[in-house]
Amino acid sequence: MIYSLTGELTYWEAGLAVVECGGVGYACRTTMNTLAKIRELDEVKLYTHLHVTENSFDLFGFADNAELSAFRQLISVSGVGPKAALSVLSDITPSKLALCVASDDYKTLTHSAGIGAKTAQRIILELKDKVAKEQKISAADLQSAAFSAGDNITEAMTALQTLGFASAQCAAALSGANPADSVEDLIKFGLKNLA
Repeated sequence: MIYSLTGELTYWEAGLAVVECGGVGYACRTTMNTLAKIRELDEVKLYTHLHVTENSFDLFGFADNAELSAFRQLISVSGVGPKAALSVLSDITPSKLALCVASDDYKTLTHSAGIGAKTAQRIILELKDKVAKEQKISAADLQSAAFSAGDNITEAMTALQTLGFASAQCAAALSGANPADSVEDLIKFGLKNLA
């Protein structure tokens, strides 16, 4: 099939990029993250996925292989279609998706259009093993990526580690916490999840 497209970006709008290759314009459904990367370039390259259904042939394009891989992982989950997968990848990066799956942070996924709590939990359940094999996520990655949001979370994480919990456990326990909460509330939140 079509592995990639390289050519001139002749048109773009939210969720769509048209790449002209050899006089043919290919309409690719895409993420806002990809559009942000390519819209100022003279020549673009998109890695593609052709999605075939009974009624349509849709081409999806991504600025890098990581996003394409994450898209394919998401659409492999029962109940997650291409539109929902694009919504997730427009809101978070593939590495953030991997961290959400690794740390059981389904709440972050529910911020994307078309993803409810049950679907987010199914994504985490079905992708847990795939992400573990494909992404090498260390406890330090979990800590730094999931908690770059605020100092209160960092302090709460340090307090939980002082109580003897591993950093990966603490990262998972505090995922989905509100960074604006007080350190005491965050520690209570983490302890509830660690119990």
